[in-house]
Amino acid sequence: MADFFREVDEDYRRDRAIRFLTKYQYWFIALSVLIVAGTGAWRYYVHARTEAAEAAGAKYEAALQLSSEGKSAEAESAFDEIAKTAPKGYASLARLRAADEIAIRDPEAAIKAYDALASDPAYNEYFRDFARLRAAILSVDLGDPKAVEQRLSLLGAQSFPYHNTIHELQGLTALRRNDFEAAGRWFDAIVSDPQASPALRQRAEAFLGLVQAGNPSPETPTPGKAPAVKSPAEAPPGEAPKN
Repeated sequence: MADFFREVDEDYRRDRAIRFLTKYQYWFIALSVLIVAGTGAWRYYVHARTEAAEAAGAKYEAALQLSSEGKSAEAESAFDEIAKTAPKGYASLARLRAADEIAIRDPEAAIKAYDALASDPAYNEYFRDFARLRAAILSVDLGDPKAVEQRLSLLGAQSFPYHNTIHELQGLTALRRNDFEAAGRWFDAIVSDPQASPALRQRAEAFLGLVQAGNPSPETPTPGKAPAVKSPAEAPPGEAPKN
């Protein structure tokens, strides 16, 4: 008798399952089709993105080759084209490299190009900082010392990734106008900063020697003993690359 009731129960469950599948079979079929289509679309997207990155990489290498061969104008044109058509990573690199090519033949135009990149909120933040640095470096030899110092003062905060390089530029600008005291403060700030790279500290120490030789004042700062430098803008140290 128990076997009979068990068979009846199994038949009832089987009938319910069949009715359920029959009722919702089209939904199951549609879901299966969506899963298959979604998987195929994703694989196609990954494949297309990989191909686009490989093509952009090849074009970028070709543009670099033009630059290394001294064909600056052609390289700039190639980088501009990559910036318009390549995926975001290569496009960002290409915009910066195009400005580098301009710097070879027209530093003043390059400063404007770097400034345009630095002011673009959609551009990569790290590249914006590097563009500001490149513009500052070019401006040291081109601009009026006062105007250069104003530009540099906006970048001298500890939060700027390349603040020690900016301090070096500030020291060099001060030397251009024979302000040995200010130059000494900027170079000593580099020597005293543990975040500064060894190469940058060595250059700063060499410049401090020039400052001491050119300034007979007993108040000329010496490495490691100068009063604390007041940066043009105060900010907490960041975690940016050492400079």
